[in-house]
Amino acid sequence: MGPSLMRRPPKFVQGFTDRHGKPRWYFRRPGFKRMPLPGLPWSPEFMAAYEEAIEGAPRIEIAAKPMKPGTVAAAVMSYFNSWAFRKLAAETRRTRRNILERFREQHGDKRIALLQSEQVKSMVAAKAGTPQAANNFLKTVRALMQHCIDQGMRIDDPTQGVRGAKIKTDGYRTWTEADIEAFESAHPVGSRARLALALLLYTAQRRSDGVTLGRQHVRNGVLYLRQRKTGRSLEIPVHPALQAILAGTSSEHLTFLTTQAGQPFSPAGFTNWFRDRCNEAGLPRGTSAHGLRKAACRRLAEAGCSANLIAAVSGHKSLREVQRYTEAADQARMARSAMETVANTFSAPVTRTSSVKPR
Repeated sequence: MGPSLMRRPPKFVQGFTDRHGKPRWYFRRPGFKRMPLPGLPWSPEFMAAYEEAIEGAPRIEIAAKPMKPGTVAAAVMSYFNSWAFRKLAAETRRTRRNILERFREQHGDKRIALLQSEQVKSMVAAKAGTPQAANNFLKTVRALMQHCIDQGMRIDDPTQGVRGAKIKTDGYRTWTEADIEAFESAHPVGSRARLALALLLYTAQRRSDGVTLGRQHVRNGVLYLRQRKTGRSLEIPVHPALQAILAGTSSEHLTFLTTQAGQPFSPAGFTNWFRDRCNEAGLPRGTSAHGLRKAACRRLAEAGCSANLIAAVSGHKSLREVQRYTEAADQARMARSAMETVANTFSAPVTRTSSVKPR
């Protein structure tokens, strides 16, 4: 029996031997879709399918109270059970579910076909105090309306022409080299905090991907992962600094990063935990796990990488964001080169002026 079968299968996995003597493995979790798993437990192909299954959306049970067809409540429930909703990343599903549950509580008995553009504008305007929340609401309702059109519940989209709130911000604060040095001084190699820093800084991945990484993702010095938000598959060579930290940190779990109880982090839980580690290092307010992805891209740009090369590591679908890093790095390099040229061309001796005032 191979080493893969020596270990206990992951949670929610059941296996049996079919009539041909071949082992079969299935993901079976109450409320989730039953899925076959390829290969043997803990093998790369098995774990890739297992992660996909465990991140899947649970089936939405039919409400105990019957819902009238054509109402907001019925439309929301229909959307939750649609493939368009199920295929979204887990974090996006969670956000949209929370928004639509509140929407259903407030307007559940109303006819979805009667929702007007002016009403949508008023709802968005009511959330303008928090622009991100307003835009998330508009985007979610727009997806719901598209589902309603596909299902024949509406013939038009009342969100068309409704503008989101303007957000004037550069986003999350990018870590500086001084921030990284301070964090490393506060959290030595072997600590969970240092491992978390290295995983995000040397892979340029989002927190939602960083918390899922484990030793099963590393093969022959290459990190293989599929991004949860975009679904993009990446192959990233393991940076020597990250390899040294992985070697110096004990891990007996499916993921490198775990809670104090040994359980995988949720993205939100990891964010809060890592913010506390930043506070322990004395980092400025606003320094968080989100900014490490930006710091990784900044480092790549400063090393001379093009926008395409940076995106090959970070997995950005659009080059617009990573181009900002390359443009900033190019500006700094050109400014240094320009000043060196000026200094070499117009090098004049500096004469010391007399401190004696003329009479």
